[in-house]
Amino acid sequence: MLSRVGWVLTLQLAAAATVVIALVGALVYLAMSAGQRSDAERDLRHVIAANAVENAPPCVWMFSIGDGRVRRTPNAPAELPVQADLRARGTLVREHRIDGISYLVRTEHHGPVVVQAALDRRYQIQERHRLYKALGVAEIGGLLAALITGRLLARRAISPLAEALDRQRRFVADASHELRTPLTRLHVRAQLLARRTDAGALGDELGAIVSDTRQFGEVIEDLLLSARLRPHAVEGSAVDLAGVVASVAAAESVRARTRDIALEVAGAGAPCVVDGIETALRRVVCALLDNAIGYTPPGGRVEVAVARDGDRVELTVRDDGTGFDPADAERIFERFARGAHGSGRRFGLGLSLVREVVESHGGTIEATGRPGAGATFTVRLPAASPPARRRRAGAVPARWARA
Repeated sequence: MLSRVGWVLTLQLAAAATVVIALVGALVYLAMSAGQRSDAERDLRHVIAANAVENAPPCVWMFSIGDGRVRRTPNAPAELPVQADLRARGTLVREHRIDGISYLVRTEHHGPVVVQAALDRRYQIQERHRLYKALGVAEIGGLLAALITGRLLARRAISPLAEALDRQRRFVADASHELRTPLTRLHVRAQLLARRTDAGALGDELGAIVSDTRQFGEVIEDLLLSARLRPHAVEGSAVDLAGVVASVAAAESVRARTRDIALEVAGAGAPCVVDGIETALRRVVCALLDNAIGYTPPGGRVEVAVARDGDRVELTVRDDGTGFDPADAERIFERFARGAHGSGRRFGLGLSLVREVVESHGGTIEATGRPGAGATFTVRLPAASPPARRRRAGAVPARWARA
């Protein structure tokens, strides 16, 4: 994310510099063109006023037609004068292109005599072309300089933020790791006390403690996993997602039966191999099933399906529970977000981590649902390449393995 921010800042600075240079170049070009045209018109006026037909200045050809004779500047192009302008009335200034050469032509009528002067503009055009090239070189040089400068400034600007985020991630990981061991002991002791205590008010309270410590442990696991996630940097091994789904569904089947919920699994028999970290993907399946069972009332049904679809593996978890407002389809993946339209419903950390894990594996997740009509979560992951299927699960990086 920080790398993308750095490149965005760099490109924005480069774009701003490019636009400024382009605007300055355009203004310079327009000013030069207007100046050349003004100088050309002034020169033609002076030539005609001086009546210097035989001694016209360089690049200017002059013609005088009247009293039955034609006077012309020596060596004038045969295509001149421009006959159409000679027949016009009054003073006329036009630009003509003859045999690939651009001329600015001024024609004046002095009684029975018509005077015409033509300025060859090829040298002015060549000057503009040289300016074009100079502006192009300046544009490219300015763009390169802006990219280099922008990259250096962007790195310097985001460096403190990167350090702060890294410290925050390390703190969350260290704190979660230190809290997990005593919490596990507390959970085990609460379970032992609950088993040794007869049913009654005390037994119910101990059961509530067991449930609370389990939920607390899940939050700690979520925080630890979140601290270890590195988006789009998975370096795991081949994982049979169908096998993971079958294993998690078998573990959740007891909970589903106690809540009188039918848990159905489809497609878990055929292997559906993806590249990734098995523990992280197992957490995704656990979170989605836990969410579906938790929001499905007794007598409801939860369906889990996993299948290969071309070069993708698709996991679908569908329930007929309470559902959610369609306006919350994206919000449910935000950490501790609240439901839309003042519903008061609060979304925790689990689904946010699910999306982080899925995206870090190069996949996507989407949710659809309606209030009272259930919800459907669809996860799509890239299928493993053939070499990846031959790798063994022992090559799990330390940052993904559970401590």
